Amino acid sequence: MKTGIHHLYIPGPTNVPEAVRRAMNVTMQDHRAPDFPELTLGLFADLKQVFRTKAGEVMLFPGSGTAAWEAAITNTLSPGDRVLIARHGQFSTLWAQMAERLGLVVDIVDVAWGAGCPANEFARRLGADRKGEIRAVFVTHNETATGVTSDIRAVRRAIDECFHDAMLFVDGVSSIGSIDFRMDDWGVDVAIAGSQKGLMCPAGLGVLAVSPKALLASRTATMRRAYFEFDDMLKLNAEGYFPYTPPVPLLHGLRAGLDRLLDEGLDAVHARHRRLAEGVRKAVAAWGMDLVAEHRSLYSDTVTAIRVHPDVDAREVIRIGYDRYNTAFGAGLARLSGKVFRIGHLGDMNEGMCLTALAVAEMALAEAGARIDYGSGIAAAQRHYAATRTRTAELRIAAE
Repeated sequence: MKTGIHHLYIPGPTNVPEAVRRAMNVTMQDHRAPDFPELTLGLFADLKQVFRTKAGEVMLFPGSGTAAWEAAITNTLSPGDRVLIARHGQFSTLWAQMAERLGLVVDIVDVAWGAGCPANEFARRLGADRKGEIRAVFVTHNETATGVTSDIRAVRRAIDECFHDAMLFVDGVSSIGSIDFRMDDWGVDVAIAGSQKGLMCPAGLGVLAVSPKALLASRTATMRRAYFEFDDMLKLNAEGYFPYTPPVPLLHGLRAGLDRLLDEGLDAVHARHRRLAEGVRKAVAAWGMDLVAEHRSLYSDTVTAIRVHPDVDAREVIRIGYDRYNTAFGAGLARLSGKVFRIGHLGDMNEGMCLTALAVAEMALAEAGARIDYGSGIAAAQRHYAATRTRTAELRIAAE
């Protein structure tokens, strides 16, 4: 029998704070009641702050981030439309597959798993698209399979410098609420998030923020949709309601999660994630191991994908952590299976939690056959956290 708490260090779903869990423990209520908008209207307004948009509209669809992908595509594009996407990890691969299955013509740019979105190649292809056939550019902001964060501003610049009219779609499922994201400033037309990551809730809500340009496209797009119809959702959202029964306890949890984010302050939240992630990365360096991300400019602040040495099976590291130490690490996905394990460090996280992850990882690595000095990674992370504590406190005080 396993004792104590289960340690969850995957890049989603993330740890649910006790305040969020308590908030979801509500009696069932009438989602058509006259006071229901007292809950929902504030959610829409505060989500716009998290996405950093004033011009966009925010919608909540019962479902996952994958459901939000489908809602984005089916409302704004038509069968046969061309879209441009980079394939550089498992989730960008799955998004491209969905686009193809929904009848889009998908121009894929294949780059190494560990590289970021190739803005220069996007610029070349967009510049060559003299007839403006590319209707949208898809970017996975934070590729959790590889621990890579791409530069959305660079992609928007590539679109603008080509004077191209393509919409910019961004999968921000594992970035929004944890990593700096600026929908309006970066010219994002559709941004996608999920409740189970930086928003610190269980899975079950796909979150979309949609620009006026994308809403205009939804008026003429001909792809079939029913459940995911923007127009139905927005009409009722305006009064605080939904076109069908929403997951009300999750909405209460989201309220508590947003309160935590906004009370801490978004800049402080992003700085905390950067600081915690850097401690994990320093630990990996002390172990003598490499990250999947090719360059530090690409390092994700929500998940670290760690390459084990060739004589170690990363699946064994994960199994040992789970079976012997009641700790879940993220698996290497697809072509990275057995070569990589991942430590998620997003959402409701602090230094002690990261140090626990590193301590268990060291034991699991050693038992799986890795040559590792116990405490080497922990000490490297401790030194970083101790040296950077003051700056994080200053940001938190400034937010207050």
